[in-house]
Amino acid sequence: TFRRIAMQAITLFVPVTISGTTYETINIRRPKVRDRLAVERIKKTDAEKEIAMIANLAEVTVDVIEELDLADYNKVQEILQGFLAPAPVTSE
Repeated sequence: TFRRIAMQAITLFVPVTISGTTYETINIRRPKVRDRLAVERIKKTDAEKEIAMIANLAEVTVDVIEELDLADYNKVQEILQGFLAPAPVTSE
């Protein structure tokens, strides 16, 4: 369901407040090859690379993603995986 959507809004179960800004929703856009290349250049763990990529796609700081409730983070991961899944083959 996420494959053809350019951006997906995620309503957080638990809002996050960073530096006086409260995030109740996060908008995440579809990743491009350049996004993947950017995080591959980072000398961090795979989890930290994923967080950096999500922060970039959502145009928020890494701090915002790190403060997400785990249920919200799982939802973000699900959306990211949906973006990355190949589109099903249909016969027309």
